[in-house]
Amino acid sequence: MGAPESFTATSEVGHYIGGRVVAGSGARSQPVYNPALGRVARQVTLGTADDVEAAVAAAQAAFPAWADTPPIRRARVLNNFLALLNQHKDTLAAMITAEHGKVFTDAQGEVSRGIDIVEFACGAPQLLKGDFTDQVSTGIDNWTLRQPLGVVAGITPFNFPCMVPCWMFPLAIACGNSFILKPSERDPSPSLFMAELLQQAGLPDGVFNVVQGDKIVVDALLAHPNVKALSFVGSTPIAQYIYETGAHHGKRVQALGGAKNHMVVMPDADLEQTVDALIGAAYGSAGERCMAISAAVLVGDVGDRIVPLLAERARALKIKNGMELDAEMGPVVTRQALERIEGYIGLGVEEGAQLVVDGRGIEVPGHAEGFFTGGTLFDHVTPAMRIYKEEIFGPVLVCVRAKTFAEAVQLVNDHEYGNGVACYTRDGNVAREFARRIQVGMVGINVPIPVPMAWHGFGGWKRSLFGDMHAYGEEGVRFYTRQKSIMQRWPESTAKGAEFVMPTAR
Repeated sequence: MGAPESFTATSEVGHYIGGRVVAGSGARSQPVYNPALGRVARQVTLGTADDVEAAVAAAQAAFPAWADTPPIRRARVLNNFLALLNQHKDTLAAMITAEHGKVFTDAQGEVSRGIDIVEFACGAPQLLKGDFTDQVSTGIDNWTLRQPLGVVAGITPFNFPCMVPCWMFPLAIACGNSFILKPSERDPSPSLFMAELLQQAGLPDGVFNVVQGDKIVVDALLAHPNVKALSFVGSTPIAQYIYETGAHHGKRVQALGGAKNHMVVMPDADLEQTVDALIGAAYGSAGERCMAISAAVLVGDVGDRIVPLLAERARALKIKNGMELDAEMGPVVTRQALERIEGYIGLGVEEGAQLVVDGRGIEVPGHAEGFFTGGTLFDHVTPAMRIYKEEIFGPVLVCVRAKTFAEAVQLVNDHEYGNGVACYTRDGNVAREFARRIQVGMVGINVPIPVPMAWHGFGGWKRSLFGDMHAYGEEGVRFYTRQKSIMQRWPESTAKGAEFVMPTAR
């Protein structure tokens, strides 16, 4: 496996429009860092409204022929793409590690979960079937079909530069749409690599486009009349902005926001299993996951038993350059992210939480300038504290004590976020009641990160999701298509004379 530098050679990262990489029309650019080294690795071009216009024009031109392509032929292109993804998944994972910082094995897992969605999208011919009713009324048949929307767009976050785009574009393309991806400017390279693989797979030029950039590009996509739908994953304030602005412009919008995922630990839980789960879910990917467990709700006397075990494991985390295969945690994505995370740690101390393990000031040999922070653990956190209420998006686990199961459930249900949640217990009745009563979109019972598989769909509740439909799965197919109902009869079966009443079944 090559060093990170081999995947982040200094160069410009441009757009991908109409089947080729282009520099774009703007003069603005932004550095892309190697987080493990703390150095600028390359520059990414920041797009303009003109670049969005060019991408929409290319997508609009490609749409009619692609929409008319039989679904089975669209699926064959995606099947070719699937094979190429499997062939190059380690290269893609190394790109992710080099620009995001997550450990290489975790990046491999991200690519694998993206591959799952592509596999699901290859089943589009089955998923796009409509319904038919013979003789819905005398001489009349009625059926429905699902048709693509046109040009659709996705705005994706830095923490999953492969998997989250794969929540969107494979299904959108399989359904006959053309697609514009606006990836995070912090780790832009995987998007261009996937664009090249799609072209190799036989996707017609213009069906998939990439415009790099910041808010200027986002606003241009939101305002463009030919962009019919937009899917977003990111923080809650931006998700709400995307949803409201897109709705104002008459678009279909699916905007996934932030999270403060809880794990409720009951006194009867298997402690060894629970500690393993909390350590992996809280500190994996340096906590930069929307499904990370960032709040442990410790019920009854389990807190006194589990916190020392968590502290021991948090202190022993192997924090290294993510390309080292024994690394358990790598750096965070930028220096700004590091400063924000460590600022929250200081805030927690000021708020009166018990700082059990302080991850600040960690030194990784040979990486003095890297964006590293260690695993941090707080105990006796209260619901009034900002470190409990707000999404830190870093390797910080806060522990809250609850006297009873009912109190723990109420604590979770009272939180503004409702993305993911877990409960560790041996009691079947507790597990059943938890799953039924909890007001969260994705629930794990003795599963720490309950990310649904490709055919089930991903989405939270409350302020973790703006819009009616979850990502991928059958919900994704519905999001990227619209239903048309057709009623038909022939002259030979038509009654003579004008009809002035509402048609009824007869």
